[in-house]
Amino acid sequence: MPARRIDTAERRARIGVRHRLVPSGRTDDVVAIADDVVALHSSDPVTVYLSVLVRMANPALAAVEKALYDDRTLLRHHAMRRTLWVGGPETIRFAHAAATVDLHRVQYRMLATALSGAGVHDPDAWIAAGRTTVLRALADGPMTARDLGRSVPDLALPVMIGSGRQATPVAAHTRLLLVLGFAGDVVRARPTGTWINGQYRWAAADGWIPGGIDAGLDKPTAAAGLARRWLRSFGPATRADLQWWAGWTAATTTRALADVGAVEVELDGGPGFLLPDDLEPVGAPEPWVALLPGLDPTTMGWKQRSWYLDPAVAAAVFDRNGNGGPTVWVDGRIVGSWVQRRDGTVAVRLLTDVGAARRDEIDRAAVGLQDLLGDVRFSVRFPAPLQAAMLA
Repeated sequence: MPARRIDTAERRARIGVRHRLVPSGRTDDVVAIADDVVALHSSDPVTVYLSVLVRMANPALAAVEKALYDDRTLLRHHAMRRTLWVGGPETIRFAHAAATVDLHRVQYRMLATALSGAGVHDPDAWIAAGRTTVLRALADGPMTARDLGRSVPDLALPVMIGSGRQATPVAAHTRLLLVLGFAGDVVRARPTGTWINGQYRWAAADGWIPGGIDAGLDKPTAAAGLARRWLRSFGPATRADLQWWAGWTAATTTRALADVGAVEVELDGGPGFLLPDDLEPVGAPEPWVALLPGLDPTTMGWKQRSWYLDPAVAAAVFDRNGNGGPTVWVDGRIVGSWVQRRDGTVAVRLLTDVGAARRDEIDRAAVGLQDLLGDVRFSVRFPAPLQAAMLA
């Protein structure tokens, strides 16, 4: 039987439906929103909140905070491509075994090398003892890195991370916290400031969520679990898309696709993959527009983006390192960017003609976001290249 063909129009339709961007698909279930895009990017703390709010039926900042820090149904963890993510516990456990464990080995070696350079004769013993000390200190509740350093000053010796001109002096306990985070021993808890702040308190993982993060999954099982979730949300997609998104080797990617029984389909431009129970056509949903934040999981979901991002637009909304800034979407494609100005105004710049009616929808969405943010002002950590001119 020939491979099913899925054209660009259907791929764009799937974005709107699967990523809860069509009005009828929005929900107030914050965890469902995160699950439906697999996980939320958290390198910029603002992204987590705005990515959720745009997909909510009744947007509320408090609902996101409740899920993160009261119910603890969402967790923040380093995983794919060494990116900081926010996801549900099951997703995070898959991501930990499928990606973070490998990253931990690298971070551990870096710390051990730095400790050796600082005169520590047995870095492995120092790290093991430091782990015990940190977890004992966190037993009474979350702490900032600064407070932890004051509590256990013996761990705060200065070390150099990196070499040559790239070498950076840090206190060893701060790097130890990072390594323990990659190990799944500790998690980032409530920030020290408001929701736009990226300085977090640290908590022992086992005390933060039942069962902790490391569930003892083997990598192939976890990779298959993660690939299944990703294909459900982002399929159809290419092998290169999944490999890039997950930060895997070609071998791990190929095995994960085989393990989930991925079915090859024909896309505009080459072959792609879908789950075997997801081959039914998806019709065009109702029209939709969305103002997505920088690093939104939809914007960053694929390596090969030409089917939703015109190359002429890409240079204006993606920086040279491949980070997507705030974007304006219409019916499954990026058509421009937006920015919050100092007076709180949400300004939009369109790079594609969408017609007067759709422009009116975009303007209403901008006013709605502006009202929702109120007195909050934030700077985008990875702005679109276009934004400098928009702020002038």
